[in-house]
Amino acid sequence: MLVVNPYLNFNGNTEEAFNFYKSIFGGEFAVVMRFKDGPEASKLAEKDLDKLMHIALPLGPGNMLMGTDALGVEEGGMGLVTMGTNFSLTISCESKEEADKFHAGLSAGQQGGGPMREEFWGDYFGWVKDKFGISWMISYNPNRP
Repeated sequence: MLVVNPYLNFNGNTEEAFNFYKSIFGGEFAVVMRFKDGPEASKLAEKDLDKLMHIALPLGPGNMLMGTDALGVEEGGMGLVTMGTNFSLTISCESKEEADKFHAGLSAGQQGGGPMREEFWGDYFGWVKDKFGISWMISYNPNRP
């Protein structure tokens, strides 16, 4: 079954925000990944290493609230986040073919993005900003139930 979840970007306070959300919604974090744990850690400033690369909080069956600390452009990141437009919609696909199909479709007239490819965390992943300016993250993980 196709799942679409929100992915929130913050200016360095993702952990604070997600602890707040956890206090309201309950549950436990499914994933907490810091930039220091990624393959590009040696290229980052010391001040960014403990920031969150990815965090996920389950919100009931099939729903996940996810987020990141958006590093500045000078760090190879997204740049300053504008609150109100600081999100992406994530599509969790059932196959590589489905992921490729959605990526290709959303890429028509695109404003930006990255190709589908195997990533270090185990997903086949890509992103696209569609012709309407909406950011989509598309992933497939064969090990995910």
